[in-house]
Amino acid sequence: MSAINKVKEYFLSLQKDICTRMEALDNTTKFKVDKWTRAEGGGGISCVLENGALLEKGGVNFSHVTGSNLPQSALAHRKDLTGASFEATGVSLVFHPRNPYVPTTHFNVRLFVATPEKGEPQWWFGGGFDLTPYYPFLEDCVQWHTVAHAACLPYGPDIYPRFKQWCDTYFYLPHRQETRGIGGLFFDDFNEWDFDTTFSFVRSVGDHFLLAYEPIVKKRLDMPYDTAQRDFQAYRRGRYVEFNLVYDRGTLFGLQSGGRTESILMSLPPQAAWHYDWAPAPGTAEAKLYSDYLKPRNWLAGA
Repeated sequence: MSAINKVKEYFLSLQKDICTRMEALDNTTKFKVDKWTRAEGGGGISCVLENGALLEKGGVNFSHVTGSNLPQSALAHRKDLTGASFEATGVSLVFHPRNPYVPTTHFNVRLFVATPEKGEPQWWFGGGFDLTPYYPFLEDCVQWHTVAHAACLPYGPDIYPRFKQWCDTYFYLPHRQETRGIGGLFFDDFNEWDFDTTFSFVRSVGDHFLLAYEPIVKKRLDMPYDTAQRDFQAYRRGRYVEFNLVYDRGTLFGLQSGGRTESILMSLPPQAAWHYDWAPAPGTAEAKLYSDYLKPRNWLAGA
């Protein structure tokens, strides 16, 4: 079995496992499975759950695509590969829970192989996971980052702080001067180790995602909420839309490479809101999100 097929096999298994476990947590609704193909080459499987008890909207996408010209969104640090053919495979997900006390989350792992007209194929991995709470709890943030740290630790003590900082920098809205959430892990264009070691690390990130997210879901799923908290959730979801449509490299790559638009934009929430020149009242839980959580922080240190 070729290296890329081994990666593809793991990604398909990961997609199935995540969907199965999230269906068990939701306990009311199943993922709709939608297989699609792409004109230039390849395709994918989009699994989407809407109007569930847990997930107002959630999607888990697998894709394996090929093309003759690497899109600009994949060339930010690799101008020498302009015009190269490519093969890419990955799993990406976004979960938008119904309850404002359950955070939105994003996860992605991916492999690119690019072959220039003259030269050897070049490969790199990317991915990570991040958490976007609306009404955060410090214990949840610490637990999230503790699991992220555990995913990285076998690969060196410098990996978690490096990829945690990368996540804080990447998931930042400069026009708002705030992070999208409390971060987690992010890495891209990564091939510093040999292929097997790097793939092993990617599997560790993939296998730790639900270990980080499930305990938070179980603690917060049944917390009572009111209309005002749902309104604030919709307002903060607007930030998610802004980031994904303006800055996210994965969204841009999908659109630029001729991917399936519905699958690419499944990351957007079912409802979002924008209010002109709005700010939370001082001393409220909403204000605490801005003052204490939407900035880089050493979450492992706790309070």
